[in-house]
Amino acid sequence: MKLLIQTARIITGLLFAFSGFVKGIDPMGTAFKLGDYFSAFKIGFLDDLALPLSLLLCLVEFTTGMMLLSGALVKPASWMAALFMAIFTPLTLILAIWNPVSDCGCFGDAIVLTNWQTFIKNVIIIIPVVFVFITRNDETGVMPLKAGLNFTVAYIFLFLLFMRMNLAWLPVIDFRPYSIGTNIAEGMTVPQDAEPDKYDIRFIYEKDGKQQEFTLENYPADDTMWKFIDQKSVLISKGYEPPIHGFSLMTEEGTDMTEQVTRKNGDVVLMVARRLDESDRDGLMKGYSLGIELQKRGTDFHIVTATSPAGAGPLVTGFSTLYADETTLKTVIRSDPGFVFLHNGTVAAKWSYHNLPAPGKFSNGDLNALALRSRVTAENRLIAICVVMSILVAMALALPFRMKKTQEINNL
Repeated sequence: MKLLIQTARIITGLLFAFSGFVKGIDPMGTAFKLGDYFSAFKIGFLDDLALPLSLLLCLVEFTTGMMLLSGALVKPASWMAALFMAIFTPLTLILAIWNPVSDCGCFGDAIVLTNWQTFIKNVIIIIPVVFVFITRNDETGVMPLKAGLNFTVAYIFLFLLFMRMNLAWLPVIDFRPYSIGTNIAEGMTVPQDAEPDKYDIRFIYEKDGKQQEFTLENYPADDTMWKFIDQKSVLISKGYEPPIHGFSLMTEEGTDMTEQVTRKNGDVVLMVARRLDESDRDGLMKGYSLGIELQKRGTDFHIVTATSPAGAGPLVTGFSTLYADETTLKTVIRSDPGFVFLHNGTVAAKWSYHNLPAPGKFSNGDLNALALRSRVTAENRLIAICVVMSILVAMALALPFRMKKTQEINNL
């Protein structure tokens, strides 16, 4: 029975810690997803709370998981896990039936699930969560109160630091289709043998005051007594969808510049500012300085925004400005403004306005060398995070069993 209790706690802890961790990699993405739900449920007045709620959700999940793994404050952690599932399981059933947002966002962009898949996943997870809750008074492998508090504070501090880093310097792992190394033009290409969408097309005709539906095979093409009323199409099966879709860059005059930018041989730098009136002021000033420097050296520089041309006004004077869908820009880069360096149409580097290199570094030498240094820095940061997190999880997994052994020795 003791082994079963520990196993249930480890399974539940791993699930909660993983869910919180992958959301914490991209807390801004989780905030965007919450904003989608607020919009679907007509509670857009909560939009300003999207990011704080995102951070809280990530933190609660990760901390609950680590508390169960380590044996720190197991009783509160059991209550938190049970309450979490009690709220979100019926909520995911409602979402599955109504389907206001296609992707639940429960594992960020790391694992994309439909709403029905999310509900089924929650039903399965309930089993170990209920067992953990029922056996919450079992003291096997549970830390003393002081040690449990110390470990919990450590988890909270480290994870808050981790999320802050991902907000400031962009997600340490980019699960989205515009990650570094992606060729945008290739990502938008549909293979010739790709399966297309399949629709059931019906035609509605009327004759002698009576309406009737027909298919393509039997509609009354030669009977002039039938009058066409309407047509409806129902999607039967979804065909192939390229990883990158809906990416379009337009000028103020309506000229499509997507091909010119994504298929250009050479270097292009994009400053992505979703809403210029809401973008960080200091970030915009850094971008303008960079744009001036790049124009001096003859490198293409474009401001890309979802702001209307009339609203952009003086904020884009002197720079090439392209317009795109706001949701697409949120997917391209989380920072606002953010900076994307394309080399021959491939994403070579991405920077937030916090870690954007100084304009002088863009003027000194090869931009690809600068991009490489940025990638190496990001990779080193990822390695360091993975090492720290691995040590933390290993300690958490080992502690309950070590404490159990200590208890057994003390009982001798």
